[in-house]
Amino acid sequence: MTSRPAHPRWLHPGAWWLWALGLAAAASRTTNPLLLLPIVAVAGIVVSARRPTAPWSRSFAVFLRLGLIVILVRVAFQVLLGTPQGTHVLVTLPAVDLPAWLAGIRLGGAITLESLLFACYDGLRLATILACIGAATSLASPSRLLKAMPAALYEMGVATVVALSFAPAMVSDISRVRSARRLRGRPDSGVRGLAGSAMPVFSGALDRSIALAAAMDSRGYGRVAQRSRGERRLTAALVLGGIVGVCLGLYALLDGSSASAAGAPLLLLGVAAAGVGMWRSGRRSTRTRYRPDPWLWPEWLTAASGLAAAAALALTARIDPAAVNPSVTPPELPALSVTAIIGILLALLPAVVTPEPPTSVQAPASTLEAVG
Repeated sequence: MTSRPAHPRWLHPGAWWLWALGLAAAASRTTNPLLLLPIVAVAGIVVSARRPTAPWSRSFAVFLRLGLIVILVRVAFQVLLGTPQGTHVLVTLPAVDLPAWLAGIRLGGAITLESLLFACYDGLRLATILACIGAATSLASPSRLLKAMPAALYEMGVATVVALSFAPAMVSDISRVRSARRLRGRPDSGVRGLAGSAMPVFSGALDRSIALAAAMDSRGYGRVAQRSRGERRLTAALVLGGIVGVCLGLYALLDGSSASAAGAPLLLLGVAAAGVGMWRSGRRSTRTRYRPDPWLWPEWLTAASGLAAAAALALTARIDPAAVNPSVTPPELPALSVTAIIGILLALLPAVVTPEPPTSVQAPASTLEAVG
């Protein structure tokens, strides 16, 4: 086995999403900036190494900017409306008296160091999760993701992929409109540039939606085979029961404050029931699949590296809770967990073991090729 595949090819989009969701799950378990920032760095390194040449591959930077906005908004809400924590007062703002029915909410008042640390840690965690999702949207082609959807989830997959491709398509439209305005000598930044670019961007989104609707209608979207009422009820019960089991199992495993002894059995039973239900439901679909993406050892290593990061953070939360959630009352320097860092660094494997994306073939920028 070589460290790098010899021939470039597209990696299965499901592997990229499993890797990204594993990193996001790891980020959701901690508020330690010494662990969250390495997760963002790992996602950025993998994106820079395996990002294809396609319009939707530039969305990672947008999600990073969105994460910075989330941090600023979280801190602003804590400063203006949050209840102060701790005793280290940094500044005191003018307070506004609120009516009794708004008890528990304050406007202004003392700003403490503990409150700012709590807001920064919480905002950084959400920003890291957004960065992981942005990495997945930059690496996984929306159209190939739709092609890889199981037949039972095809309709839901269409809606999800269209929603996920909204941000990359808007980024491409904004870049194209700004370049056109720059060539015409018109402002492309600031308030005037934003006002002049809004209408062309919205017009492009409307044109894409009309073209997508026409493609879906012409290719018989929504056509299914006939099934008996009893079979439909059994399939729905299996899928819904499996989803409930998966949700309860994941909650029990990820929530460090609750007993998780039943988490793994519930998760396994939920996955099994949902799998059987989706297999039965998939028999009603008359859709065919042309040249499906293979799932080989690079896909297994990619998915496993992301899940290893989540497992490392879950293990660290059990053996050393202070390392994943540093104390803010009283303020303490965040501790660095070797186990968590090793798990996060394992998520760098896709930058080495995955095949390079083809450079001679442009990835489709919309979902039109995948509907049918």
